[in-house]
Amino acid sequence: MYWERDSETMPRDRLEELQLTRLRETIERASKAPFYEKAGLRDYSISSVSDITKLPFTTKQDLRDAYPYGMISVPLEEVVRLHSSSGTTGIPTVVYHSRGDIQRWTELVCRCLFMIGVRKHDVFQNMIGYGLFTGGLGLHYGAERLGCLTIPTGPGNTKRQLKFMKDFKATVIHVIPSYALHLADTLESMGIVPKDEFPNLRSAILGAEPHTEETREKIENFFGIQAFNSYGLSEMNGPGVAFECPEKNGMHIWEDAFLVEILDPDTLKPVGTGEHGELVITTLSREAMPILRYRTKDLTSIIEDPCPCGRSHRKIVRITGRSDDMMILKGVNIFPMQIEAVLNGMKHVGRNYQIILESRGHNDHMIVKVEVDSSLSIEDYKALESLRANIVRELRDEILISPEVVLCEPGGIPVAQGKAVRVLDNRSI
Repeated sequence: MYWERDSETMPRDRLEELQLTRLRETIERASKAPFYEKAGLRDYSISSVSDITKLPFTTKQDLRDAYPYGMISVPLEEVVRLHSSSGTTGIPTVVYHSRGDIQRWTELVCRCLFMIGVRKHDVFQNMIGYGLFTGGLGLHYGAERLGCLTIPTGPGNTKRQLKFMKDFKATVIHVIPSYALHLADTLESMGIVPKDEFPNLRSAILGAEPHTEETREKIENFFGIQAFNSYGLSEMNGPGVAFECPEKNGMHIWEDAFLVEILDPDTLKPVGTGEHGELVITTLSREAMPILRYRTKDLTSIIEDPCPCGRSHRKIVRITGRSDDMMILKGVNIFPMQIEAVLNGMKHVGRNYQIILESRGHNDHMIVKVEVDSSLSIEDYKALESLRANIVRELRDEILISPEVVLCEPGGIPVAQGKAVRVLDNRSI
């Protein structure tokens, strides 16, 4: 049940003592990095974990400003790996790892996988990108450490993915939610029943992009498996920061490795117990590149209640979006996941959608492109118009504006090889 029982079930008082010790060590290490040295980090005194509010925040822009080596706190010869975030423009954000960092990251991933029942007899097919992106290698190392037969297929090449799943009897897959839905579309178009084709498949790990509970249910119901939510970000290692246990009610965030705060994204003050806010994380065991109070921009809340699984590490609720993903249209704040939740709950709606924002005259305009599922003929104009009107009505009730809805045939919206491109904001073009 536990990969590291003592660490995972540590009493809260001991866990908080460990956090204080590691926070002090982290500050000492971080003060050797040029970026934090300039911030005068050595002048800060920490007597309790709550004193973390004295420390400065770190942002993605800070990481860019410190590029390439301004965040490293150890001699370069002690650094064994570099990863970069998935951004495609401007100066990249890079994260460095020592050999010890890689080992500790691997152990955190092992906790996650073991927690959901992954064992050495499993066949683990990893459909997430490798290379500079952390998703592929992060889970790969953990699966190998557990002793799984690990298949690094990476993303894309759907026919090969399905062949390998069948031929090697994959039991666990790691996949981006939008790509899992694409696999479902492909199998459906081929007339293949997943449980007949992949009888050994029992679990999917969903990561790399936020998704709704409705999306999880679609994946579980189609494949006949259990799907678990995974949270990570390159700046904090990658996957393995937080993960669902079999309770599937929030993700345990490993508090012996990360100190978490939930702050109001506007005031940067702590929110009330159970309230939503921006997740701010401090590394507690990173050697090569410790990071203090990193503003993730991810929106969530803390679950304080003890978990029936017995782990003492608190949980965060499903990420509901990013503060910088929020769209403001006609004075209304809208998150893409609100639209996803509506679409996933509607009959005859397919598994892919895209939101396009553009300017028309002096006004902003939203277009929601939606694939219909195969049960509805693209030539049944009356049924299509009824569906389109229903989608407009449901979206208006949720987001308070009426977008233009464009229906597409199955496969009519391009499938991304990595994270799904859900929003195209053409207003600045």
